[in-house]
Amino acid sequence: MKIHLNLLLVLLSFSTFAQQNFPVNGVIDQRPTSYALQHATIVVDDQITIENATLLIDMGRVVGVGVDLDIPAGVKRIDLEGKFIYPAFIDPLTSYGLKASVRKPRGEAPQYEAITEGAYGWNEAIKSYFHSASEFNVDTKAAQKLREVGFGAVLSHRADGIMTGTSVIALLGDDPTQEMLINTRAAFHLSFNKGTSNQSYPSSIMGSVALIRQSYYDADWYQREGNKIQTNLALEGVNANRNLPQFFKPEGDLQRLVLADNIGDEFGIQYVLVANGDEYQRIDLIKNTRAKLIVPLNYPDAYKVDDPLDALEISISDLKHWELAPTNPGVLEKNNIVFAFTSNGLKESKDYLKNIRRSIADGLSKSQALKAMTSVPAQLIGMENELGALRSGMRANFVITSGDLFEEKTKIFETWIQGKPYKIADRDEVLLAGEYDLNVKGQQYALEIQDATKGKISINDSVSWVVTVKLEDQLVGLSYKDSSGALIALSGWVEENHLRGTGRSDSGQWISWEAKRTNDLKPKPEKSPAESTPDPKGALIYPFVAFGNEQIPTQEDVVFKNATVWTMEDQGVLEGTDVLVRNGKIAQIAKNISSSGVREIDATGMHLTPGIIDEHSHAALSGVNEGSHAIVSEVRMKDAVDAKDSDIYRQLSGGVTMVQLLHGSANPVGGQSAIVKFKWGHTADEMLVGGADSYIKFALGENVKQSNRSNSWSTRFPQTRMGVEQVYIEGFNRALNYDKEWAKYQSLSPKLKQKSVIPRRDLQLEALAEIINKQRFITCHSYVQSEINMIMKVAEKYDFNINTFTHILEGYKVADKMAEHGAGASTFSDWWSYKYEVKDAIPYNASLMAQAGVLVAINSDDAEMARRLNQEAAKSVRYGNMEAYDALKMVTINPAKMLHLDQRTGSLKVGKDADIVLWTDHPLSIYAKVSKTMVEGTVYFDQDQDIALRDAMQKERTRIINKMIAVKKAGGKTSTYTPQEKHRWDCEEFVDVEILND
Repeated sequence: MKIHLNLLLVLLSFSTFAQQNFPVNGVIDQRPTSYALQHATIVVDDQITIENATLLIDMGRVVGVGVDLDIPAGVKRIDLEGKFIYPAFIDPLTSYGLKASVRKPRGEAPQYEAITEGAYGWNEAIKSYFHSASEFNVDTKAAQKLREVGFGAVLSHRADGIMTGTSVIALLGDDPTQEMLINTRAAFHLSFNKGTSNQSYPSSIMGSVALIRQSYYDADWYQREGNKIQTNLALEGVNANRNLPQFFKPEGDLQRLVLADNIGDEFGIQYVLVANGDEYQRIDLIKNTRAKLIVPLNYPDAYKVDDPLDALEISISDLKHWELAPTNPGVLEKNNIVFAFTSNGLKESKDYLKNIRRSIADGLSKSQALKAMTSVPAQLIGMENELGALRSGMRANFVITSGDLFEEKTKIFETWIQGKPYKIADRDEVLLAGEYDLNVKGQQYALEIQDATKGKISINDSVSWVVTVKLEDQLVGLSYKDSSGALIALSGWVEENHLRGTGRSDSGQWISWEAKRTNDLKPKPEKSPAESTPDPKGALIYPFVAFGNEQIPTQEDVVFKNATVWTMEDQGVLEGTDVLVRNGKIAQIAKNISSSGVREIDATGMHLTPGIIDEHSHAALSGVNEGSHAIVSEVRMKDAVDAKDSDIYRQLSGGVTMVQLLHGSANPVGGQSAIVKFKWGHTADEMLVGGADSYIKFALGENVKQSNRSNSWSTRFPQTRMGVEQVYIEGFNRALNYDKEWAKYQSLSPKLKQKSVIPRRDLQLEALAEIINKQRFITCHSYVQSEINMIMKVAEKYDFNINTFTHILEGYKVADKMAEHGAGASTFSDWWSYKYEVKDAIPYNASLMAQAGVLVAINSDDAEMARRLNQEAAKSVRYGNMEAYDALKMVTINPAKMLHLDQRTGSLKVGKDADIVLWTDHPLSIYAKVSKTMVEGTVYFDQDQDIALRDAMQKERTRIINKMIAVKKAGGKTSTYTPQEKHRWDCEEFVDVEILND
């Protein structure tokens, strides 16, 4: 062993000196860098700990670790008896050594095109060509702060853009950048945030997803064919970095994390995902991603809740997250999810270890904690043979501590970077804590020093003076104010069990003093396990917001007995009738159905209708408009579905079971729709209606030509109603050519395909071609009759029909033409005069269109109005003398027909989905309330359960608020809560507030 170690030391030394290639002004420092750190408890990795061991290092590398190592001559020995050695920590998510990007000044006018000079791509948020190594420099101040926590290495990248380029791996020493930079292309990074780009696109989460998808498809095309006709450094960057680890920081809640993983699945990429800290809320979803995570530790402080009005502002989800956030790592561990910790997002670096210790108290094992700090981040960045453990040949990055790293009182003495020590605290520090007899100028006092910074002098049971303590090596300083307010400053030195020296009073008089140690500091009595106060945690709720349930509702077989049944079929209204539901379907409609084996619901005196369907909704979305380009058919509303939106529950309480989530009206051609059923507690993907036809939003009028924007917004084509028509014609002509190109390629034999060029996939034109091919259907925002005529003629030119006109407030003027064309009309009941182009709107519109043979629906376009769509439908009974049965059809079977789902839902018929509402009164009455709302055989709203749920929420709020009060009383940290106002989207909102990052 001794021969082997000596040989290894020689080889390492020779290798290191041979690599020096920078000239030195003076004599080269060739002092030996070999150390033997002896008698320590050495934690080699999360599995191996060796007591009374030696760590042998040379030239920045571990040479050996063990108990009986033979130490070669010339090696400096350091006695670390009683100390611990751990691998230094690694942070896989930093911007260390890189200057933050600065947004260039921008005017009021939008910027639609890229203005970056050079052979780059069309969108400035795609910075895949950027290499952090080109701007990296050692930052000694930042490195010191990180070393104080115990970090020895970091992954660092410039977080600016949607594809942000590559990162570096850097050691945290103060040596030259050339020596600290150990990997110049470590990983490739993505996000949904466009960063400092001033370009208008993307302005929404949907746009960010579309840009990433199109960039991947363009990179494939560029690699195959595009590089022959252009140079595009952005696409070259995507391709050049595909083999690197791919790190994606979605930001937002865990739904964004799942969204990012879905993108990876589409392109065969397994991202390393930067978590948000709320993964415990739906750990099943996180587990299904199979992704490795980077987990933040930015646990919220307790909130200031002394004022009950302040406490009332705090959402139940934020209250519960405060309590449960520290359990997140433990939950990840229990579910075998691989994760690393990051300090990113912490207000103070000292909270890194503090919060890890909190998580250990809440279920995380110490071995897993260490793994998440060392070996896992090393694996994520491809440095598991260099960093994250203390095995022979690895870099000598480690920390020396006073004891078990995860004990609260443990201190970090030194952080070693590549075999070089950096002092954090004196490892041979004097332990001052204790009780002393203090003599100052003949006066005796009882002194208690609590630690190296503070103490107190007790005068009697009720009076004491606060003492400030300073200790540096063997020198000590004490200062305090006596009862008269006079400042006494004492300085001296430490002897065995003694402190002595001189000082000065505030009058300038010199005084001598001495403090004799009498006792160790009495530890605070620890409660036995039997006496310790339990810290119960609240249950998870699904979803993790107000009105969430502890269990996700499940499907059940039920029979509604003796109801007034509004079938919305030819049978009309059936009195005293039963409806049997089995396996999520309507199984039987008849009188006196046997209820054997199923739950019976007494519906006597109540009304049973199909679930209400809202053809035009913006609820349950995290964005509504990609308001940049005139055509944004590539964006998908399914990428913005927010399954945690409490408006889902509120609309269920109004009987709404299914909606079409539409893009806004900022563009002539908007984004692709999402049709969802309101399954409260389920995920966004689970709410999407499987097998539904595809839809898209078009828009006409003031919004798309930006009539109500400032003059600076006059640069986007179109700016007139005539220009809108040309956008459609030009877009469909391009889509026709695109479709022909692909059809020609697909018609080739497999042999000829191998010899032919695969066309470029264009997500925008692909969606437009689907319209022409009757595979995607249009819902068109419309008001003015001339434009309604125009777009019907455009559609007929390309041999398809407009499926639905929405708003359609001048529909009564052209109802005959709409009926002839075959278009449906989804309108407001009585909106008018809220802007110029609706000046001719009338409340008789729905009735007049229906009389002309148009399929008519009433929609909300408003999350609040959607709760009373039954009453909105009833207005057509008042305005136009519509029959009540036909009025109810406008929010049930008619919108189902518009969405081509009338064979599955929209009426009460055997074999259809059991989307059912039980009303306490006539469904069009203003006095009717929803008793139960069922979606596919599952009750998601129940009037009685709602009362119990509200009571449970209030009790849970009170319990957690009391815990926060107790934290403050115990001296814990608290912060002021900033209320987050719930955002409700509508057609005309042009900016997604989460993306611009202003």
